[in-house]
Amino acid sequence: MSRTPIDRRTFLTAAGAAGVSAFAGCSSGEGSENGGNGNGSGNDGNGGTTTDTASSDDVVKIGVLEDQSGNFALVGDPKHKATMLAIQEINNAGGIDGKQIEVYDRDPQSDNQRYQELTREMIHENEVDALWAGYSSATREAIRPIINRNEQLYFYTTQYEGGVCDGTTFAVGPTARQQLGTVLPYLREEYGPEIYTIAADYNFGQLSADWVKVLAGENDAEVVGEEFIPLSESSFGSTINRIQEADPDFVMSMLVGANHTAFYEQKASSGLDVPIGTSTAMAQGYEHRRLDPPAMANIYAGVNYMEEVPTESNMGDGGFVDRYFEMYPDAPYLNEEAETNYSSVYMYKQAVEQAGTLEQPEVIEALESGISLGTERAPEAPEGETIELDGATHHVDHHMWVMRADDEHTLEAVQDRPVPERFLSETVGCDLRETDEQTQYTPVDYFEEAE
Repeated sequence: MSRTPIDRRTFLTAAGAAGVSAFAGCSSGEGSENGGNGNGSGNDGNGGTTTDTASSDDVVKIGVLEDQSGNFALVGDPKHKATMLAIQEINNAGGIDGKQIEVYDRDPQSDNQRYQELTREMIHENEVDALWAGYSSATREAIRPIINRNEQLYFYTTQYEGGVCDGTTFAVGPTARQQLGTVLPYLREEYGPEIYTIAADYNFGQLSADWVKVLAGENDAEVVGEEFIPLSESSFGSTINRIQEADPDFVMSMLVGANHTAFYEQKASSGLDVPIGTSTAMAQGYEHRRLDPPAMANIYAGVNYMEEVPTESNMGDGGFVDRYFEMYPDAPYLNEEAETNYSSVYMYKQAVEQAGTLEQPEVIEALESGISLGTERAPEAPEGETIELDGATHHVDHHMWVMRADDEHTLEAVQDRPVPERFLSETVGCDLRETDEQTQYTPVDYFEEAE
């Protein structure tokens, strides 16, 4: 299936005023509520009542808090839509274990205080059996103390910096190690060992840059330059000059947001044609559709999903893309996080049916047993035939792709392979089946290269 690129002026008129800022993963400036430290010590202000069962045996209650307006609407609205598609498909096919899904659906408006309020509402008033919520890691960390205190089953689906080991949180998007660990070795092999890193100057960018250094060491490569760009910056002339002076074999870019999009246009107009690897561009904010060529030429994205990934379950007749745009014909793009929302709803369905109950501890135990998509009991994941939830870490062993944009912004899949979650499982030794915790680990704690 081929879709016509979006007219840039039309898109910006519709979406730009609402804030076309796609911040990836972790964001600073938002702490845990009421003095909590982000590891479950906050007080949710509602008595801490645990919610581990549905209020009715007749329905499955799912809460959906995804940004349909505000700064993150560009990336959050596809997440919301794909969740609704999965729920509609499941209900039309008979529901979960014979029970229809009842959706509690609110727009947090990209506001973390509102996320906290709505999370309490979902838990205490709606008594949801499972919750899907949030784009940024700042949002995740703002609501995680509430989630932890109430032992609420929670799915966080954004690609992120990695490292969350939490007994009730399932961080099922790809991690920085999975994304960068896919595209960096490919570029090292194709172009050479010298890397220049440019990243957003906040937690996500800093931690991602740490992972670039770790992966460079593992692949006999070297970081010859590193810059952290403020989120407000939109002029990249000096950065482009420094890249040209350093003359690296390739650039790793973890730029995010509307202002940083200007880098790609400016590098094209300046004649900078060095290959660029990224974990943030194209798959989330679909810059290859929104920007005029050749802004994204020679960009290589390490992703688990883009609308263009050439799997039969995604692009075939009646596949994920067809079904999504049949339900939402005016949607601009089907992005990376949307597919993870969609797939995780089917993982939840499988776990409930395996557990034979909606009791959340039992459903979590079923999820920890190793739920897979692409088996007799579950459909294939659009990203690849089979993906598996790692029960020990609550993360997913994704099917990862390297997607390259050419001078006309046509995408080509140049590599794909399954990539397991390795940091928590192999380096940290997180095993939530044995030890319950609510911790986020970082590469600085484990790798000298990241210090």
